[in-house]
Amino acid sequence: MANPAIANSPSLSTQAAPVCWLNGKLVAPEHASVSVFDHGLLYGDGVFEGIRFYNGTAFRLQAHLERLLLSARAIALDIPYAMEALKQAVLETIAAAPEQNGYLRMVVTRGPGPLGIDPSRCHSPQVFIIADRLQLVSERVRSEGAKVIIAATRRLGADGLDPRIKSLNYLNHILARMEATHAGADEAILLNSAGRIAEGSADNIFIVKKDELLTPPVIEGALDGITRQVVLELAENLGIKFRETPLAPYDLFTADECFLTGTGAELIPVGRADGRVIPQCPGPIYQRVSTAFKELVKREN
Repeated sequence: MANPAIANSPSLSTQAAPVCWLNGKLVAPEHASVSVFDHGLLYGDGVFEGIRFYNGTAFRLQAHLERLLLSARAIALDIPYAMEALKQAVLETIAAAPEQNGYLRMVVTRGPGPLGIDPSRCHSPQVFIIADRLQLVSERVRSEGAKVIIAATRRLGADGLDPRIKSLNYLNHILARMEATHAGADEAILLNSAGRIAEGSADNIFIVKKDELLTPPVIEGALDGITRQVVLELAENLGIKFRETPLAPYDLFTADECFLTGTGAELIPVGRADGRVIPQCPGPIYQRVSTAFKELVKREN
């Protein structure tokens, strides 16, 4: 499959109109707009969160909103709503959504201002939420595993843009995904400047070697993903040995198992990496964690 929605950036459905919340109220999609002078549009100056909701309830909402607030604080962006107000906005948006299961995109931009990158002249941050149906991962990918490549495009280094900031600057990830599409793969794995594995274009990566679950630490360039944290929690509860450790492409190519995690994707097994077959796909540890994840979602939602 050339370009499936297997990650945190799902395609928006054309079968039903999305629901939009903008600056304090629900608005019709055709009226949900921001200024062409908004620095979020002009310079990628802003932050966002992708949030899944199941049975009308947002999954791990507190964690998502805490990360949003921290991302905003890190770039000195004042969100004009407190935590409780943001929670209420999410509840209103989900309640208005056409289905009980879907995906939310919450965005905070720097707001409109004069041309030029100086953010001090932007005085009206814009906050909007989009709720829509999720384009699910194909059964082929679920059963056979995704095909991934190592992208030539590198992950921005932590010394340039801390990966814990979930910003609107996604161009290098987009370029990596384009590489995957051109190669006929499902996803691209980005390396950091040292040539070690950071993450997928919109997901975190785990491998299994000798029954041990391994994932790159955040300092290597990996987003501190909410689903990533859930997987680590589940591994501990299941008695699965795990470590956050630097990984090289060699570790991926010689892994016993590999899978990707993300808000939109949940957990996706990987079957091939740059043409190398991952021998266990879906592997036993993936299956245990995936089952536990589904049970957790049912309990919490």
